[in-house]
Amino acid sequence: MNKFIYTLLIPFLTIQSIALAHCQVPCGIYDDAWRIVQIKEDFKTIRKAMDKISRLSEKSDPLSNNQLNRWIITKEQHATNIQKIVSEYFLTQRIKMDKSQKYIDQTTTLHQVLVAAMKCKQTVDKDNVNQGIQLIDTFVSYYFDDHGLEHIMKLSE
Repeated sequence: MNKFIYTLLIPFLTIQSIALAHCQVPCGIYDDAWRIVQIKEDFKTIRKAMDKISRLSEKSDPLSNNQLNRWIITKEQHATNIQKIVSEYFLTQRIKMDKSQKYIDQTTTLHQVLVAAMKCKQTVDKDNVNQGIQLIDTFVSYYFDDHGLEHIMKLSE
């Protein structure tokens, strides 16, 4: 059994985590458009979680309480994922520091996305989700050229 764990399971889990998370090694492998699609999906999942939390919080049976806790955890995880992508991927690795207005617009907008994700953790107010999606759309307009926008559209289909 130990041999199985070391030869198959551990490499599989390692490869899986590498495929889902982006490293901070200068590997040169980036997919900015995919990250935007992921952030939007996370915001949509948060919206659904907020709906479920609101409905389930009106009930008091054990199953509803269990599901309520699971939706709260899901909401937290997806908001954290947004924060991680924005801070560890875009702000740390992709946005290059300079003194241009473009840099200021990109970083300010991403900071606002981080705040919207934080507010999604703190509340069940869907306005925070809507604001987060609008901010991502604003960031996209600052960051991507026409080719990048086309790539996002294809990934979103």
